[in-house]
Amino acid sequence: MTATAPGQFFDGYAADFDAIYGGKRRGVSRLLDRALRRSMLLRYQRSISGCTPIEGRTALDVGTGPGHYAVALARRGAARVVGVDPAPGMLKLARAHAQLAGVEDRCEFVDATLEGYAPGERFDYVIVMGVMDYVADPRPFVELALARAKVRAFFSFPAAGGLLAALRSYRYRRRTPLFLYTRRDLDALFAAVAPSRHSIVKIARDFFVEVRAGDA
Repeated sequence: MTATAPGQFFDGYAADFDAIYGGKRRGVSRLLDRALRRSMLLRYQRSISGCTPIEGRTALDVGTGPGHYAVALARRGAARVVGVDPAPGMLKLARAHAQLAGVEDRCEFVDATLEGYAPGERFDYVIVMGVMDYVADPRPFVELALARAKVRAFFSFPAAGGLLAALRSYRYRRRTPLFLYTRRDLDALFAAVAPSRHSIVKIARDFFVEVRAGDA
């Protein structure tokens, strides 16, 4: 079996991934989610909390997946949220979630990568969660995300080292390329792209990075 591109991999993984976020899995799978995927909840909470104030503001959710971030921001009063993702299966779920929540008029979901999306506008907030895991060259990607943000941008990076990182690397070795980071990697990266405007916090198996945009 050969590794696939991230968009293709997550298109086939959409329903299972959505179940993780929605807390819909049961039994052993749910226990494993709580133990191994705690960082997913923590980065969600930090991102949503960081997008304050949100009333009347705009947000770009990169790698939106099933749209949970986008829908949550719209429900909290965002004027417009755009979610981009190269996995059609994920976008189908995201649109269904927005419709169910009654915020489909303020959510737009686009079949695209960050690099392939040219909105002609900047957003108050940019969220990049669970995406850097699959980006081979992080600096231009981070710079592009920051160029889209007017107030703040948020990133998660999977931490290298330890048992969980080793297990994840083993699981993904034939699925899709996976990239892990040390604190030193991130200190160097953000010192270059956003000196004195960023904070890095370790949360479970991830690093959570918040960057104040140049306009803030």
